[in-house]
Formats: sequence, structure tokens, C-alpha cells
Amino acid sequence: MRYIRYAVLGTLALVLASIALANRAFVDLKLMPDALAELVGFNLGISLPLFAVVLAGVGAGLLVGFFAEYLREGKHRREAGAQKREVRKLSREVNKLKKQKHEGKDEVLALLEDAG
Repeated sequence: MRYIRYAVLGTLALVLASIALANRAFVDLKLMPDALAELVGFNLGISLPLFAVVLAGVGAGLLVGFFAEYLREGKHRREAGAQKREVRKLSREVNKLKKQKHEGKDEVLALLEDAG
């Protein structure tokens, strides 16, 4: 299984490297279209290699997807937490009732009574 993971990661690295080498040309990223920038009076911009823009877009998409999934699963995490608290509460109650039932009895007899 480990070799499969290494093969997949190696293939992914080769694909990303080939994308980076094939898209080395610089592109201008601007905050607004030129017509709107003339009206406002400024336009922030930066020049980056195309592969950096593509990889940043993929990374941003992954982050948004992970965050959306985290929010979607919140209901299930709350339910699991409530069930875990209920199990702990009931377990403490069972232990308390066992202690009350066997109070004043011999420990060996209490163990045999619980097993039967």
C-alpha cells in the first residue's frame, strides 16, 4: 500500500512539474477591469507565472471545499458528541447502581452474582 501511495505522489509531482514548466509565461492579474479602473482611479495588479495562478486557484478551491464540508458535517459532530456524553452518563449510572446493589456484601460473592 505504501508503494502505491509513493507512486501516486510521484506521478502527481511529475504532472505538477510539467504543468509548471509548460506555463512559465507571466500573466498580469488585475483587481478590476480597465474601464472600471479608469472610473475609480486606481487598479491594483501583479504579474505572476501562469502555473502559480493555476495552482493557487486549485489550492483556494480545495480550501473552500474543505471548509464547506466541515460546516456541513457540524450537525453530525454535534450528534456524536451528544451520544458520547449520554453513554458516559449512563455508564456512570450503571457503575453507581452496581455499587449500591453490592454494598455490604463480600466482593467475591458480588463478582459471582454479576457474572451469573
